[in-house]
Amino acid sequence: MIRKIFILSSLITFSAVFAQKTHTVVKGDNPYNISKKYGMSLDELFKLNPKFKDGKLAIGDVLTVNKSVKTSAIKTAATQKPKEVSTKPVVTATGTLGKIVLQPKQTIYGITKQYQISETELRRLNPDLDSHMKIGEEIVLPLENIKKFGGTQVVVKETVNEIKAETKTETAVVSSKSADENSYVVEAKDNYYKLTRKFNLTQKELFAMNPGLEAKGLQPGDVIKVKNDGSVIVKNEEPKPTPVSQTSSQNTSTNTYSSASTSDDYVTYTVQDGDTVFGLLNKFGITLDELLSLNPNLSNGLKTGMVLKIKKLDSAYVKKSGDALNVVLMLPFGFDSNDSKYRTLALDFLSGAKLAIERSAKSGQKLDVKVVDAGNEESFRNSLTQINKDNTDLIIGPFFKSNVLEVLNFVKDQKIPVVSPFANSEDLLGYSNLVIVETNDMVYADRIVKEVKDAYSDQKIYIVADADKSKANYLKTNLEKELKNANVIIVNSPLDIQEDKNMMTGQSAPVIGILANNSDAVGDSFATRMIALSKEVSGIKSFSLYYSPVFEKKVDELSQANLVYLMDRKINTDGDFEKEILSDYRQKYCKTPSKYSVIGFDVVNDMLSRENKKGELFKQMNKVQTQLATKFEFEKTKTGAYVNKGYRVVRLVPN
Repeated sequence: MIRKIFILSSLITFSAVFAQKTHTVVKGDNPYNISKKYGMSLDELFKLNPKFKDGKLAIGDVLTVNKSVKTSAIKTAATQKPKEVSTKPVVTATGTLGKIVLQPKQTIYGITKQYQISETELRRLNPDLDSHMKIGEEIVLPLENIKKFGGTQVVVKETVNEIKAETKTETAVVSSKSADENSYVVEAKDNYYKLTRKFNLTQKELFAMNPGLEAKGLQPGDVIKVKNDGSVIVKNEEPKPTPVSQTSSQNTSTNTYSSASTSDDYVTYTVQDGDTVFGLLNKFGITLDELLSLNPNLSNGLKTGMVLKIKKLDSAYVKKSGDALNVVLMLPFGFDSNDSKYRTLALDFLSGAKLAIERSAKSGQKLDVKVVDAGNEESFRNSLTQINKDNTDLIIGPFFKSNVLEVLNFVKDQKIPVVSPFANSEDLLGYSNLVIVETNDMVYADRIVKEVKDAYSDQKIYIVADADKSKANYLKTNLEKELKNANVIIVNSPLDIQEDKNMMTGQSAPVIGILANNSDAVGDSFATRMIALSKEVSGIKSFSLYYSPVFEKKVDELSQANLVYLMDRKINTDGDFEKEILSDYRQKYCKTPSKYSVIGFDVVNDMLSRENKKGELFKQMNKVQTQLATKFEFEKTKTGAYVNKGYRVVRLVPN
């Protein structure tokens, strides 16, 4: 959506007035993510807020987050005939804004569905949305949508004074930024390809004129250079980039895990709250001398938000010849081995992959795709002979861990990128040319530990285990480490979860139940048990590492049990990108995509969108992208492989 710029005429007469914006600290904030949110450097943030130079922030602290901008700059911009001048309340393309008061059971997804607004637009109107989803909080929405879809929902209209102040600040910044003919203000739907085409640049020229842009990415509101004023000289110009499929920016719950990324041929790491130097040495397996030699500024101390160079990257794969990207899909059809066990799964995956390939080809990407029947695990080795190691740029598949290991060993000298759609285990992490798509269960377990810690108040904790109990034991160990005197019990069945008794009064006391079993049948039983307990005693808390279909069928009942669960994939059916893909799939195959069709599309579309003409896939791995249903947020492990740590957190709020 192209944002209209409105300038209040009453502001133009006051050339000495300053426009500033503030940010109130909420849970999870740190100087780095605040500065990134508002397109500032840490130095700029600390100059505006000198008392916070130590990096320590408390919830409720108010920071100034944009440079003071004299509105004399607005006068300059005003002479350039802005598209529209208005003294009315803030107006967007959808009309005047209003507010609703959040009601029980309302969720972000539910609001987008009810009020026919994309999640991206909802978050743009409510920058701190995740921290304002409590009953009674006010949510900003287009007034027209509230009246049309709100039913009996209470409408709270914006006051003129609040809106004027907000408009003045935003207008001053945007107008003054737009005044420079060599610059451009980044909009929400911009991407590198769109900008290079619009301003007739190569990506190399764009990055050269904007140091740090490649690592940081495009942020709405940022001002970037788009014309060379003579101060930047670009040598060894690469060809204009080919188009890639544009993905939707579907926002999701913030991942609490620290992530390392790649920049300037180094693994880099952004320092988080609680990090220590020796903790980083252990995390990345490096020496203190190595860390200090790459980061001399560490002599001034470790500070939250610092970006550290960790180590030099291994030499990555570079395409050898030709314009077309040579891609091999290895899928277990089993035609040659007469094994049809995984054939349906493979065909579904291929249907989604073909849609992604066709979209990329239509947008100009040159592809040469070869589909190989990987057979079964026993006959797999024969399929390797169909791969030309000297002219293959990307391998997607196979599905099974043992086969993935064979492929990695087969191409180890060429370092061809290999994408594993499903296999994820410790013995795969040592391969620097491997991309692991499936988020590891232990990432989910770490998040559940954090969620339980935030909700814990001396309740007895029950963990429903699966057969091998490894995840249950991991949860128990880490909960006992994080919680003081925690009473954690591993059980085999949800029926073993019992309400607690207060020793003094004899009254029933609430408990915490955690599901660590991925069986839908056990999920049904867990839901039934937690609903029953919530009817007997208030304050029951429920958590699940996995999604179970029953969770969506019994939302009302499970909200009384305060259920929090994690999901790896979910389609936002109200998103424009998602609607387009689902429509294209139905038109092509006359049916709705299955789970594995969705995975096939997501994996292939994501990988192709990261490739360039040189086959330098790994230079683009630091970008967080959401495809049809899957969030891709890759972290390079200290042993080499890239692992996806993207997921969603779903909370059911009680009445």
